[in-house]
Amino acid sequence: QVQVVESGGGLVQAGGSLRLSCAASGTRFTINVMSWFRQAPGKQRELVAGITSGGRTNYADSVKGRFTISRDNAKNTVYLQMNSLTPEDTAVYYCAARVITTNYWGQGTQVTVSS
Repeated sequence: QVQVVESGGGLVQAGGSLRLSCAASGTRFTINVMSWFRQAPGKQRELVAGITSGGRTNYADSVKGRFTISRDNAKNTVYLQMNSLTPEDTAVYYCAARVITTNYWGQGTQVTVSS
């Protein structure tokens, strides 16, 4: 069973930075895509950024230029560097690891940005 564990959330002031980490384990298959999603209270979960095993990335328009996703394939770990945070970035951030056609999810980590 694939396990996905996030870390690095917390409370930060507007304009500050946080770095999230996510480690996946328990599979012998290549993790094709690792992604970050977020869900704010009363809103649907949305894609923040994703990265393929080959390093191709995509970002939500709302985070382009502020967030950077990166990946260490040897460690099955993905990172999300978040800069210039705003209160609108407040949400629970979830990591997803896609193995073949299945997404495995972490438990989420809270990011709170105070104004």
